[in-house]
Amino acid sequence: MRRNTLSLALAATTVTAAAVALTVLPEVSVATPGTAATTPDTVRWGPCSEKKAASPGRAASPRLECSALEVPLDYRNPDGRQIDVAISRLASEKPSQRRGVLLTNPGGPGITGLGYPVALAASGLPQDVLDSYDVIGFDPRGTGRSTPVTCDLTQAQRNRGNLPPYAHTAADVAREAGNARTVAGQCATSRTAWMLPHTTTANTARDMDRIRAALGEPKLSYLGGSYGSYLGAVYATMFPKRGDRIVLDSNLGPGGYDVTATRSLARGMEERFPDFAAFAAAHPEYGLGTTPEQVTAKFFELAKRLEAKPVQGMDATLFRGITFDRLYSDASMPLVAEMWQALDKNRPLPPGTPPSMDGMENFMAARFLVICGDTRWPGTVREYQRNVAVDRVRYPMLGGSAAGIGPCAFWPDKRVEPPVRIGERGPSNVLMVQNERDPGTPLAGAQELRRAFGKRATMVTADQGGHGVYPFGPNTCANDAVTTFLTTGQRPSRDLACAAEPSE
Repeated sequence: MRRNTLSLALAATTVTAAAVALTVLPEVSVATPGTAATTPDTVRWGPCSEKKAASPGRAASPRLECSALEVPLDYRNPDGRQIDVAISRLASEKPSQRRGVLLTNPGGPGITGLGYPVALAASGLPQDVLDSYDVIGFDPRGTGRSTPVTCDLTQAQRNRGNLPPYAHTAADVAREAGNARTVAGQCATSRTAWMLPHTTTANTARDMDRIRAALGEPKLSYLGGSYGSYLGAVYATMFPKRGDRIVLDSNLGPGGYDVTATRSLARGMEERFPDFAAFAAAHPEYGLGTTPEQVTAKFFELAKRLEAKPVQGMDATLFRGITFDRLYSDASMPLVAEMWQALDKNRPLPPGTPPSMDGMENFMAARFLVICGDTRWPGTVREYQRNVAVDRVRYPMLGGSAAGIGPCAFWPDKRVEPPVRIGERGPSNVLMVQNERDPGTPLAGAQELRRAFGKRATMVTADQGGHGVYPFGPNTCANDAVTTFLTTGQRPSRDLACAAEPSE
């Protein structure tokens, strides 16, 4: 259960057309005034009405409660226009053991977090942690049941996903620039364009502090993965005295989801792929090769064939993207092998392949607003052409796509503040956990964030692949370190490397 649920949570941060994971978490409505008990007076909790089950065949926990807060659109004008932030709570059932609140974020940006407390509980979050905290979820500004944003993306634009097609030449990059410019223009002129300058990680961190205050808590603890690691790092930097125990999982570098992080997806693919190649080689029934080298060669063979002629609606961009996405979890490796086998033999594709992008407009739009608004991206086609030329050679599996041009290249210059600089100032209350072979947030970025935090952080690395350590992964050494920190406040005395453990 723990490993399967990984794809329902942290894996949703992938930026390919396969980024649909969290759509199976509950879509909950916020409580209406007067429907529930109040704790404290500023938050009125009520039932969460869901439209979809938390996962196939399983309803969301009836214990999950929901509410909403009003927060300033622009914190420079706190009494001006307000927007909604939807929040949820999985309350501790042991008041005598309750320490406070554990605010959570599953990543993204752009995905809903209201159902994340339920996903964590179902995925093995230890009972000691559930007893120690009210586990809080929220939809970040611009997302889901909070005041949402749109870029008026067409179905065709949604189907293209968030990574551009693989560029083999400079001309491919120049050709894709037109699509990128169109999407940027749609975001800048949509009916929610008024939110564009203010849908940023820094403002989401400010919203988090409003949640803390509304809940009547002097401090908050935090558990965030993938993009949520950067959100937590920004909160810990902006509000150093208001963080209690901060856990950052599957870490982006200190620049967040900037151009460097996006390019690093290609590195992550190369570092993770050998795990799948070994798996496929050990299962010759898939017919993908009997050695890792043969499986690797099959990847490039299939990509080349699909570029020349798509099969059953699957082109090379989708093939690369879905392969990358499903390498986020060991549990999904059989799905990758089955997809490859079907494409190789022109047999029916497994169910859900390729995934539907229906209902993903808000996810994609919110993602664009955050990543393009947080930092400045290269603004000329020539820079992307150079990046692609380098990464296509260095990381041939995905480099020609991850380094390609997207809407951020043409983003309107409406930024109201510079990015938050992560540094050493503040209490030593950050625990980072990281898989060594993480495709979405490679180890190199986590190491950079660790250096930026200096004395504030301790990092635990696990000798395993995939995206997400706690509580989804099987490494007990890493999981126990996080549980101990959340329940006792004790971290390893120094950075800890957890050895590989047998899979379940």
